[in-house]
Amino acid sequence: MNTRPLPEGPVPVLLVGLHGHGRSHLRALRPLADQGLVRLVGVCDPRPPTPGDDLEGHGPVPHFDDLDRALRETEARVTVLVTPIHTHLPLARTVLAHGSHLLLEKPTTATLAELHELTDAVAASGLACQVGFQSLGSAGIDHVRHLLAEGAVGELRGIGGAGTWKRTSAYYDRAPWAGRRRMAGHDVVDGALTNPFAHMVATSLALADGGSHAPREITPDLFHAHPIEADDTSCLRLRTHEDIPVCLAVTLCAPRSLPPALHLHGERGHITFEYTVDRITVHRPGHAPLTTTHPRTGLMENLIAHLREDVPLLVPPTATLGFTHVLEAVRTAPDPRPIPTEYQDVWREAGATHRTVHDIEALVRLSARRMTTFADLGAAWAASIPTAHPLEVRS
Repeated sequence: MNTRPLPEGPVPVLLVGLHGHGRSHLRALRPLADQGLVRLVGVCDPRPPTPGDDLEGHGPVPHFDDLDRALRETEARVTVLVTPIHTHLPLARTVLAHGSHLLLEKPTTATLAELHELTDAVAASGLACQVGFQSLGSAGIDHVRHLLAEGAVGELRGIGGAGTWKRTSAYYDRAPWAGRRRMAGHDVVDGALTNPFAHMVATSLALADGGSHAPREITPDLFHAHPIEADDTSCLRLRTHEDIPVCLAVTLCAPRSLPPALHLHGERGHITFEYTVDRITVHRPGHAPLTTTHPRTGLMENLIAHLREDVPLLVPPTATLGFTHVLEAVRTAPDPRPIPTEYQDVWREAGATHRTVHDIEALVRLSARRMTTFADLGAAWAASIPTAHPLEVRS
């Protein structure tokens, strides 16, 4: 860790990336500021705050459009980077060069090679870097591990994931890099698996083997209904370092948004982990389902505890190695196949285009339960994709 001590009192924090998802970081910082743990000392973004913006209760702070100047003038000791994926590595290097610790929004980097560069840069700096996979702060992860260790559903046979969210054309119009695989010569990889449902990938790997190992096999089947470069409807199949099969099915073209869920299939039942709401349900034959809800530690709170009290970081860059191998497989895979409009409902509403893939909710749920692909389930729009034999998992 950097030998430069933190100042007494609230830790000065700089937010880079004010608009869009940056607002959620402002909201997350507010209770910590009220507790005297942090103090927002500036925001950095090409676009300034709108007149009268109280920054989610933080009040007026200096605005900068240059990161070097912002870091120099604010002397921030922690910097929150909420910027396009392909900017993460160069901006992180700038932050570290100024001696500031880092909370880096996920995905960690746009390529596997960049992750290794970032890991080396963090280690050389002696500073701390936390990656913004909020779901990995859930106490539910340790609870699921405890259930598995005590044999609550018998031996773990595999993990299936089901994610059904609704996103309209407005989601892809929000930023030039949204829905892109590449832009201006840079890898972006802004697809459903690597950004909106990145937490599903990271959480499944954390439950299976800790997330810091490269999977043995990774096979992404990528599709899109929206007119974008990246995937919005996909199935990911892999085998972890510990040889546990994982099959994740996701879409941003569902008729509605529901809490995504991981299903841990055991030989005597299964565990459902709805990771966005920290809710766990144990299903066993002959028993009523048992549901529990668990607390979550905020990543900034954990980062401050790490700097003040040497508490272990929840999500250092090394903990995202498995996820970044998945991102790399998606990045280097053939471009996603379009889902023909004959398999979609398409309409305009409130100035945006809405797209729903036919029967997609049922397909996603069935894929997670049977651990197999859309093509193997008979989806006509996926039939041209050659598939391997399904991962045979039953619970």
